[in-house]
Amino acid sequence: MSATTPTATPIAPHVDAARLRSLAARVRAADPDALQDVTNAMTGEVLGQVPHCAPDDVAAAAKRARAVQRAWAARPVEERAAVLLRFHDLVLDRQDEVLDLIQLENGKARRHAFEEILDVTMNARYYAHTAQEYLRPKRRQGAQLALTKVWELHHPKGLVGVISPWNYPLTLGISDALPALVAGNAVLTKPDAQTPYAALWAVDLLEEAGMPVGLVEVVTGSGAELGRPIIESSDFLMFTGSTAVGRTVAAQAGENLIDCSMELGGKNALLVLDDADVDKAVAGSVRASFSNTGQLCISMERIYVPGTLWDEFTSKLATATKAMRLSAAIDYSGDMGSLVSQKQLDTVVRHVEDAVAKGATVLAGGRARPDLGPFFHEPTILTDVDESMEVYAHETFGPLVSLYRVADEEEAIARANDSEYGLNFSVWTSDEERGRRVAARLEAGTVNVNDAYAAAWGSMDAPMGGMKASGLGRRHGEHGILKYTESQTIAVERLIPVGAPDGLNPKTYARIATRALRLAKHLPGVK
Repeated sequence: MSATTPTATPIAPHVDAARLRSLAARVRAADPDALQDVTNAMTGEVLGQVPHCAPDDVAAAAKRARAVQRAWAARPVEERAAVLLRFHDLVLDRQDEVLDLIQLENGKARRHAFEEILDVTMNARYYAHTAQEYLRPKRRQGAQLALTKVWELHHPKGLVGVISPWNYPLTLGISDALPALVAGNAVLTKPDAQTPYAALWAVDLLEEAGMPVGLVEVVTGSGAELGRPIIESSDFLMFTGSTAVGRTVAAQAGENLIDCSMELGGKNALLVLDDADVDKAVAGSVRASFSNTGQLCISMERIYVPGTLWDEFTSKLATATKAMRLSAAIDYSGDMGSLVSQKQLDTVVRHVEDAVAKGATVLAGGRARPDLGPFFHEPTILTDVDESMEVYAHETFGPLVSLYRVADEEEAIARANDSEYGLNFSVWTSDEERGRRVAARLEAGTVNVNDAYAAAWGSMDAPMGGMKASGLGRRHGEHGILKYTESQTIAVERLIPVGAPDGLNPKTYARIATRALRLAKHLPGVK
């Protein structure tokens, strides 16, 4: 790995090399000479360096975080929530700096980077305002009604491991940690090696907001090297990434008898129904397919269009796609930015070339754009795609969408569900009730009606996650915080024990209990 020292000149309007070095210094590694380059996705040049941690560094980080966690958990939940609210304000105040960081290390357009600001602040606010209600002791119905008092308590797991991907370096780098923290846990997090700076920035702001130093420990390095040590050091694991890696992570978590939650891959479908407003459906399809350069787990890669709307829809979608502005500018001027790496670009190019060679038609785009930057590719639309082509069933994770003509609603639903994945789908219609009926028949964890993905994702009070091979567990809502806790039941029995009292014939007790059970079925409020 190169040991080149980053230049001291400004890298972006709100980021310079000194700031990158200060963020990298937050990571503690035993070998100070073990470094890894971070690439500027816009240019392909070295942006900076962070430590290349080893398994022993993970163990040391876990030990430091655990040492802080007990005192943090002992603090009232409202004090922990107040840290999230101060963090919320700091993110809004300092957003220009992290927007620069996100664009530099990920390559996305700034308008899509801003979605990460929206997500992180909404997440922080939601759990700051709801944690006390979710975590408070709750009365439960006892075995013998008034004679048994039962409470449900929620204790923090202890140390939550978070392994996050590169496509949303701020959102996925810190948002899953926020409910874990307000629930009283410490966090051991590993951002993707390609995009470490946004997560380090977020931890920096959390400490400024009043979070104890060391409660969130960050390790940087290879997932293949550090994944198992993180799992072995943690009491719960939150993972976002590919389905293939997710299967391995789930197996390792199972070996260690810890629970896990995962958002995995998708081959998401958008359904245009025959009563849809075509112009709105076109605009929504552009957002659905090309936001974040298509590098979005919940973006669309399949669009099903009825024959009655096919010509109008495909023509307008091609026109809108060709009009998109690709840009490497660190500002809001671009409609779409770069892919993150050569690996992602190679996947997009391979899927396009394979499809075209087997008979697919390119309606828009279709080419890499090295004139704009090393990893740029045009937003691309394919038709005439069939099962022989790699793009048909495999996730591209880039600015590539395939269009399919269908006869009616029933065919669209059947073809959308014909996938091993079920993460996020989208339905476009002028009839809201029809949209809800169709959505309920789709095998996906979230379905947006007349929206691409943001309506469901941004609804923090509702669960978000995947069906089938798209994941385990849920984030957001009560699911998103209670999964980081251990449920405990405390039952206090009064007067008469459960079972036959001393001196009562067991047969007589069984007869009395049978009558009571028959009666209880008819008592209001008895569960």
